[in-house]
Amino acid sequence: MRIATWNVEWFNSLFDADDQPISDQNWSGRWNVKRKAQLDAIVRVLREIDADAIMFIEAPDSHAKRSASLALENLAKRYHLRQSKAVTGFANETQQEIALLFDPSKMTAEHDPKGTINAAEKGSPRFDTEFAMDLDVDATPEKVIFSKPPLELSVKTKSGKALRMIGVHVKSKAPHGAKNDADARRISIENRRKQLAQCIWLRQRVVEHVKADDDIIVLGDFNDGPGLDEFEKLFGRSGVEVVLGEEGKNCLFDPNARQALLRHGIAIPTTSRFFKRMENRYLSALLDYIMVSGKLRQLKSNWRIWHPFDDGDCYNDEKLRDALLTASDHFPVTIDIDL
Repeated sequence: MRIATWNVEWFNSLFDADDQPISDQNWSGRWNVKRKAQLDAIVRVLREIDADAIMFIEAPDSHAKRSASLALENLAKRYHLRQSKAVTGFANETQQEIALLFDPSKMTAEHDPKGTINAAEKGSPRFDTEFAMDLDVDATPEKVIFSKPPLELSVKTKSGKALRMIGVHVKSKAPHGAKNDADARRISIENRRKQLAQCIWLRQRVVEHVKADDDIIVLGDFNDGPGLDEFEKLFGRSGVEVVLGEEGKNCLFDPNARQALLRHGIAIPTTSRFFKRMENRYLSALLDYIMVSGKLRQLKSNWRIWHPFDDGDCYNDEKLRDALLTASDHFPVTIDIDL
């Protein structure tokens, strides 16, 4: 079975108010990309990766009059994709939902949130509520929330294998709105604290599942990774390391994260590529992960980053290479695993 995660930039701008795909020559949300070109590129990539399930990060909007699930199902219907069923969780206010599009002949997937809903209960809070943590060492807990609550799914494969899946889009650490260098540093440190708190919250949920003997896959965009920025030294570790846990202690595993953690002069894998116009250059980073729990790690599996320049097959297929570059500033990550 192949499972994927993919952050599609400005996916929401490719759907109208009736959740129908827009394929025209107007500009998409992506820089210098028309809507038809981006939509065609997305569909080409989906057909090439041919995953049984895709966890979309920054999926189309959901609110009173919009539905991310309906939008993705309309996309599948329009382009005859076998992944024809979608599921979302708690809607957010960012126009960037987390949603799973999957092949219903291969699996079932249902939104199945866990956690407490009031402080009197034991265990980690539900992801649409609040998490109390002292962020600034003043002995007073602050209230941490997810701007994009993780999508918790109960999944069962065609073979009858049951597992948990959590789709994640953790808060960005970028200092948006900074007025000067000092302000940028202050905002970056504040955002790093919030990002780490979200990852600690997520880690608590992971440990609860592992202790309950649940098989679990955590996948998505963490906006973070080992060695990604200077603030990791200040706080001791990245959010990705927090969620993975320590080796041998209810830990999760992702080979790309492991390679980044080793950092012994080896090039680190990357899953995203951003153009910095002021510097006229591209910046690459490892932001997207598929983490599996212990028993799943023992199964025959293979991870792949569909990078247009780092993956040989992607680079040699000119049409696929161009589609990956046109579709998004992130590239899909897949795992083939015997479920």
